[in-house]
Amino acid sequence: MRFRWPRGRKWVAAVGALAVVAVGGGVALGASGGGGGAAVRESDAMLTGAGGVKLDTSYFTTGGTRRRPAVLLAHGFGGSKADVKAQAEALARHGYAVLTWSARGFGRSGGQIGLNSRTGEVADVSRLLDWLAEQPAVQLDAPGDPRVGVSGISYGGGLSLLAAGYDHRIDAIAPRESYWNLSDALFPDGVYKKLWTGILFSAGSPETALNTTGTAGATATPSPGGQTAPATGRNAPPGNGQAPPSSRAPAPGCGRFEPSLCALYTRVAEAGKPDAAAEARLAALSPQAVARSIDVPTLLVQGQTDSLFTLGQADAAAKAIRANGAPVDVDWIAGGHDGGDTEPQRIDARVTTWFDHYLKKDTGAATGPAFRVTRTGGLDSTDGSVVLRGASAGVYPGLDGTGSERIALGGRPQQVTRPAGGAPPAISAVPGLGSLSQLSQLGADTGLATDFPGQTALFTSAPLPRATTVTGSPGVTVKVATSAPEAVLFAKVYDIGPDGKRTLPSGLVTPVRVAGSPHGTAVRIRLPAIDHEFAAGHRMGVALASTDLGYAVPAAPAVSTVALDGPGLTVPVDHALHADAASVPWWVWALPPAALVVAVALLLTGRRRVRPRPADPALAAVPLQITGLSKRYAKSADRYAVRDLSFRVEPGQVLGLLGPNGAGKTTTLRMLMGLIRPDDGEIRVFGEAVRPGAPVLSRVGAFVEGAGFLPHLTGRQNLDLYWQATGRPEQDAHLAEALEIAGLGDALQRAVRTYSQGMRQRLAIAQAMLGLPDLLILDEPTNGLDPPQIREMREVLIRYAAGGRTVIVSSHLLAEVEQSCTHLVVMDRGRLVTAGPVAEIVGSADTVLVGVEGEMEQGVVDKVAALPGVATAVREEDGLLAVLDGMTPAALVTELVRLGVPVAQVGPHRRLEDAFLTLIGGSA
Repeated sequence: MRFRWPRGRKWVAAVGALAVVAVGGGVALGASGGGGGAAVRESDAMLTGAGGVKLDTSYFTTGGTRRRPAVLLAHGFGGSKADVKAQAEALARHGYAVLTWSARGFGRSGGQIGLNSRTGEVADVSRLLDWLAEQPAVQLDAPGDPRVGVSGISYGGGLSLLAAGYDHRIDAIAPRESYWNLSDALFPDGVYKKLWTGILFSAGSPETALNTTGTAGATATPSPGGQTAPATGRNAPPGNGQAPPSSRAPAPGCGRFEPSLCALYTRVAEAGKPDAAAEARLAALSPQAVARSIDVPTLLVQGQTDSLFTLGQADAAAKAIRANGAPVDVDWIAGGHDGGDTEPQRIDARVTTWFDHYLKKDTGAATGPAFRVTRTGGLDSTDGSVVLRGASAGVYPGLDGTGSERIALGGRPQQVTRPAGGAPPAISAVPGLGSLSQLSQLGADTGLATDFPGQTALFTSAPLPRATTVTGSPGVTVKVATSAPEAVLFAKVYDIGPDGKRTLPSGLVTPVRVAGSPHGTAVRIRLPAIDHEFAAGHRMGVALASTDLGYAVPAAPAVSTVALDGPGLTVPVDHALHADAASVPWWVWALPPAALVVAVALLLTGRRRVRPRPADPALAAVPLQITGLSKRYAKSADRYAVRDLSFRVEPGQVLGLLGPNGAGKTTTLRMLMGLIRPDDGEIRVFGEAVRPGAPVLSRVGAFVEGAGFLPHLTGRQNLDLYWQATGRPEQDAHLAEALEIAGLGDALQRAVRTYSQGMRQRLAIAQAMLGLPDLLILDEPTNGLDPPQIREMREVLIRYAAGGRTVIVSSHLLAEVEQSCTHLVVMDRGRLVTAGPVAEIVGSADTVLVGVEGEMEQGVVDKVAALPGVATAVREEDGLLAVLDGMTPAALVTELVRLGVPVAQVGPHRRLEDAFLTLIGGSA
């Protein structure tokens, strides 16, 4: 029997009715889950590393007997295996066996920090590979040889490179924000990078109880099931489980560092410069030492806002590994160790695809462009955040670019004075202020970079006749004359606007050490690698300063004369770079069942017709205005779910609707979508009064009270059916974007009854995005999503609103609301408590937390509090908490440096939770 759809209006209503039925019955019928949503199993165990050191590990797999490739995930310096748990779970769900561990000296692992030594951390990786080769779920290339990839961030990234050089069993790597030559990173041109080196040493120096063997840990640990997992046999790499007694105890203050490394740091810190032995030791601990042996497919991810491991580190790695015949892709992300957006969702997805291609041998998995760089695309008008976009090329150009331009510089020879003790120092980069650096490049008045008169020589170009994008390391030749034994200078490239304001791209400098000569020494300077557009009418400036906050300089005062020596500044360009097409994130964009809105509206059109209120032309561009809205509970004359509620939402806003349970949030959203009628008041969407079946509701996408689908149909069929029910043209659906949003892959062709809760949530989000509505409404959209998916949702909401659309989110996750929303409406017991920008409601937009090294004396705190533009300053456990009253964060850093405060990092201090509980009286 052939089924025939009803015709005309009855056909549309019938489809709508099916959608409503699905809301009520879909969850019960499709609750079986499974398939791509299989649960991830985590097994924790203390495994035996090199020398008997105990390593705290976690092993992630899903069910089934099929063998699969493995991935080792290494954490960053000062962290532990917990830092990579979310990525491990995601990779396990994607079909990998994943092993994470806390490196020796960190977390619950034993041993001492050896900075990725061959006999320590690198040998531990080989032991972990031995263990993986014995697991029944892991695919083998040969007996004892697992199919495996390694990825890690920073310290963990360096380990992935080193392990690939020492152990041939590794098949692909993806180091992120890492180093190639640790000596060059911490002692560039022999200049001691004291701020970052001190921060790194502090991260590993807290004292942790160590036994005399240096193994610090039991031989076994309880498994998730409550039983004890032995660290021997199939659960551990080969080894007797015991380390030989240590011949020397850790020196005081060394924490868990290997004593010789502690002595190296102490020696360099006291001298203020490295010696030959220190440089050689760090170079031997670096991937560069095994450069000729690293010949596996490598994805290099490096940060632009990174004064610790600069773009030059990834460039050197790319050249060496490509010379070995291995494929190498390079990705320059926006943020880095100094702060800013490190794009974790995009990079996690790219790492997964990289492993799919080279470990799963999935030729359909595109590895991405050979070179990609993230660029700032302006400011989000709703919240002032930086909008990111990408540019790609089929060939990595290196730091010299595919071409170059010569920029003439002018300026007479200038004297540069180094003050006694190197204070006050110039300021370039401060860890934690990477986001301010990005804002400064876009014209925001952050003013982070600071040079002091008499300490800096500046040579500038004429105004540029056209915009010039520099991608790579500019070069300039100067002549330095000094009667001192040597001159230490810090070279940087400024973008100088027509008003004279200087912007230092990414806050980067190049240290230069020049032998003393009263007659002058010519030196070719390779300036910091950047990707920066110098606008037409701006000037390029090359500055050479005698001091810098991040570096140690000789304590003795000195005077140098600096002059240009050559035709000017050579800047690299890459004309092959082209802007990436606007893309939709890999699974989420917005909010589900507009199906419920449309279906109910269609079914209610048969009711008595109410004369619609005329549209208000003055509100035609306003997404939402609610005036005097009230709704009583059924059969109650004086009990209100919502009472006298009024607020307005402007284009481009991401509005958070907050309130405790019973505040009236969901009732408000249901009235907004025309699902229930208000008793009093008015709701207007783009000037049109909302009523059941109102045409303006076609501009609204919504997800309220869970997603409903026909369980026996596939995900793709559900999306097609929903759009058919709207009666709108197929070309208006933007179905391709929605499918990309879902990110369900082959699961789109499976029945929805096999979906897990998270998969249903993702499909519902894609459904709500069909047609790209102008107003999106989300009620608890993150239910069933894991942390990486929640972060992706946050990014999507911000980007969606940046295009001029509007988003309303009701959520209990206050931390997510604070990060994603620009404005808030707070309700309690049906009434409006407050409404306005997040910063105003939190009341701490001008509150800054300054991390400092060591204790601050109260006298210094009092001096900070007395500064003009500072309202209050108090000591906190984490440092100094300052409330600014007119002073910018960058200006505060400058003043702190003048007062001798050892600034480590600076960041905003916001607590939406405190403000929320205060507003509702702690009733949440």
